[in-house]
Formats: sequence, structure tokens, C-alpha cells
Amino acid sequence: MKKPELNIITGAFGFTGRYITRRLLSMGKEIRTITGHPGTVNIFGDRVGVFPFNFDNPGELVKSMQGADTLYNTYWVRFPHGNINYDVAVENTGTMIRAAVEAGVRRIVHISIANASGESSFPYFRGKGIIEKEIADSGLSYAIIRPTVIFGEGDILINNIAWLLRRFPVFAIPGSGDYRLQPVYVEDLAGMAVDLAQRDDNVIVDAVGPEIFTFKELARLIAEKVHSRSLFIHLNPGLTYFLSRIIGLAVKDVVLTEAEVSGLMENLLISADPPTGIRRLSDWLSENASLVGTKYASELNRHYR
Repeated sequence: MKKPELNIITGAFGFTGRYITRRLLSMGKEIRTITGHPGTVNIFGDRVGVFPFNFDNPGELVKSMQGADTLYNTYWVRFPHGNINYDVAVENTGTMIRAAVEAGVRRIVHISIANASGESSFPYFRGKGIIEKEIADSGLSYAIIRPTVIFGEGDILINNIAWLLRRFPVFAIPGSGDYRLQPVYVEDLAGMAVDLAQRDDNVIVDAVGPEIFTFKELARLIAEKVHSRSLFIHLNPGLTYFLSRIIGLAVKDVVLTEAEVSGLMENLLISADPPTGIRRLSDWLSENASLVGTKYASELNRHYR
């Protein structure tokens, strides 16, 4: 019997990585995950092999990738924390790319961000742009996927907006709220990733859903679905960020970053290309209104504790 094709996924226990892993397992693929939390309970049991990132030991990183056809990379940091920042994340990703080349990986499917650019004034988007260039220069066959805001069970942004709307009498909108975003369903993103892995051509594609909202429209939609009575107020973006830090102290997390506010207000979470996802956020919210936002989703708990 032919041995199943081996695929490597960084962060199979995380948000997007978990959905890609499920899809590949349903196709009978052999899976290994490279993770920063090798001691975490393996939600996939013996169906997924677990290896540490080993960024400080590239030789071991190469060994963990040997024999693999495709590397699905979801590794990144939402914000600097401890000794990890965007520069370190870029350096670590470069180490992983070089290890994949040495291990003989055929193709890399990389999850980036919409409007990534090595020239961006925002460190998050600039780091993603630098990585995209490293992948393009690596000699690997590649597919770079650029999602906007990703929604689905396990997401942080949409869930935590709903959480705030469920618990606070006032909801602050930075500035006018007229800046736009185009959410994409996590299952649609996972399907794109798996489909693009089967190809050999080098591609960069946006992952965006069929609906476009202004931020204030999105907040009001979520409020409607979760039956929130919160009063919407428009505040200076700096003041909004300050208030988010106060809430962050209470929940022991980083609720919002200045870069996220600025990137959102610069309309970086929208695409000029046709939609690539089919699931509508409005429909998903209707079907999951009883669950979304009932619990706070902590970034620090997910990745650093």
C-alpha cells in the first residue's frame, strides 16, 4: 500500500492551522505539526505527529520536515510579547523557509495578510511583506494566501467584539467607523490552502469573503445578532486604544493594538479583487448567535501560556 502523502503544518492546534489539519486528515494525508507548544494536549491524537519549532537548531527543524510534500505555514505573532517581536518572527520564518528548502519540501502554502508590503509603515504588514519576498526568492514552489479578517469558531476579533457588546453598556468605535473590512470564513480559507497546495505555479491570492462592511456596520450587525443594547459612541482612536488597554488589564490580555486600529482605519483589511470565499459572515452570525462572544478569547492564553 502506498504511504500517505506527508504534510507539515505549523500551528495545527491554533485557529487556521486546526481547520487546515482537519481538512487534510479527511483526505487521508499524513500530518506533522511544528509548534511552539509541543507539550499541549494533542487534539488530533496519534493522527498528527508533534515537533517543536527548533528555530535555534535548524538541523532538527530540517529533520522534522524531511519527506514532506507541502509545508503549510501559519506561524506569526499578532503583537510583540516578552522576547518575541515582529523582527524575531521574520527571522524565525526565514529559518523555517531555509529548513524547508534543505529538507526537500516541494511547496509552501503561506498564510500572509491582505495588503502585506515590505514598505509598509505598519510593522505587522511590513513583516508579512518581507516574508513573502523571502518565500518568492527561496526557489520553493509557493502559494501565498492573503486573508483579511478571519471568522469562524475559535476566532478572536469577531468573538471579542461580541463579548464586549454582551457585557458593556457602551461600545467605542475609533474615529468615524467608515473604514471597511471584508471578513473571510476560516473553512473557506482552509479550502483555498489545500486546493492551492495541489498546484505547481507560484501564486499570490487574497482570501476575502463576499460581504464588505464599514466597521460601524459590522459592530451594529454583531450587536443585532447577539441582542446587545450597547450604546455606540465615536471616539478618538488613541482614546479607544487607551480604553482597550484598561479592559486588557482586567482580562489579562491585549484586547487591541495600535497597529490594528491604524491598519483597519487605513482600509488594509479589504481587497480590490473579487471574493474568493463564499460563506457570509451575516449568515454565520445568525447561526451562531447563541455562542459567539459568550466567552472571551485570550490571545495570551492561546499562544504564550
